[in-house]
Amino acid sequence: MVNNQIIGDRDTRPSPLSAEDLAVLRDNLREQRLFREDQLRQIAAAPARTDEPVRRLTAARTEVRVKLAASARMVLADVEAALDRIAEGRYGRCQLCRRGIDRDRLMIVPQARYCARCQQVPEAGR
Repeated sequence: MVNNQIIGDRDTRPSPLSAEDLAVLRDNLREQRLFREDQLRQIAAAPARTDEPVRRLTAARTEVRVKLAASARMVLADVEAALDRIAEGRYGRCQLCRRGIDRDRLMIVPQARYCARCQQVPEAGR
C-alpha cells in the first residue's frame, strides 16, 4: 500500500488507479503515440500539387497541413509526457494542485495533466 501523506491541507495521495488500470492507460498512450507519429509522417509525405486548378488552393491546404501537424505534435508531446510520468511514478497527479486526477477522467483523457477543477484555471489551458 502506498503511504498516504497530507502536506498542509493538500491531500497528496495518488489517484486510485489499479495496476490493471495503469497497464490499460499505458497501452492506450502507446497506441496514441504510434497514431500521432504515423499522422505526422503522412502529413510530411503529402505530395505538393502544382497543376493550376489545385495551385490556387495550395496556400489554404498548406495552412491546414501546418495546423494539423502542430496539433499532432502538441498531442504527441502530451502523450510522451504522460508516459514519462508513468515511468517516473508521478502519473495521475494534477500538476497544479497535486491532488489525484479522477480515474474516469484519465480513462477518457489518459494524457491529462490536470484534474477537472484545475483544468478550468486559465494558466492550465494552452
